[in-house]
Amino acid sequence: MSRISVRGFAVASATAVTTVGAVVGVASGSTPQQTSNDFEATAAEDATLLADIPAGQQARVQTATLTQQADAQADAAQAGARKSAEEAARKSAAEAATAKKEAAVKKAEEAKKKADELAKQREKEAKEKELAASRSATRDVSSFTVQSSYSVGDVQAMARQIVPADQFQCFSNIVSHESGWNYRATNAGSGAYGLVQALPGSKMASAGADWQTNPATQIKWGLNYMDGRYGSPCGAWSFWQANSWY
Repeated sequence: MSRISVRGFAVASATAVTTVGAVVGVASGSTPQQTSNDFEATAAEDATLLADIPAGQQARVQTATLTQQADAQADAAQAGARKSAEEAARKSAAEAATAKKEAAVKKAEEAKKKADELAKQREKEAKEKELAASRSATRDVSSFTVQSSYSVGDVQAMARQIVPADQFQCFSNIVSHESGWNYRATNAGSGAYGLVQALPGSKMASAGADWQTNPATQIKWGLNYMDGRYGSPCGAWSFWQANSWY
């Protein structure tokens, strides 16, 4: 029978050897616990006593030990892989949830922006329709009877029928400052003329050839000028208040 030195191997293979010892112990009538204790005591005194085991059994011990080591390594590798997979899955789920939340927030913001823009557009259209309706309700200049002269009260009455009601006060404020409602008012320095002090006065010819003598023609021109340049008489009045001219 060959003898193989296993010094140092006895401790590393304690589990496997204990298993073999247990089998041998059972066969000889010893208990597994006794066999394990006896082996550990013997290994502590002289590890080479393991060499007394026949070579075939030693090979099986070595094989069992390597198998156990391989199984342990495989189990550890599987556990590590499983842990990595779980962490990757959690990370992926968290990223997906974050992306979904961000997409929802962005979509809500875009929807709100569109709704606000639509509301503004509708408000603008409503105001334009209201203004158009208000203007269409006013009298046309040609409907006024031509007179040789007009009092301040006559001119103001004409203006109320031409200028939209919601814009009349602003229009009146400007005319009061510019001409005091005198349709023949002339600025000696600049040559500005009429109720709204057009400069030069001949500009008002675009509203009618009688611009010098007809207050209605001057009111029509002044209203068109304020609407075209400032959006409305109230827009013109706001500018006038800031600059003392318009």
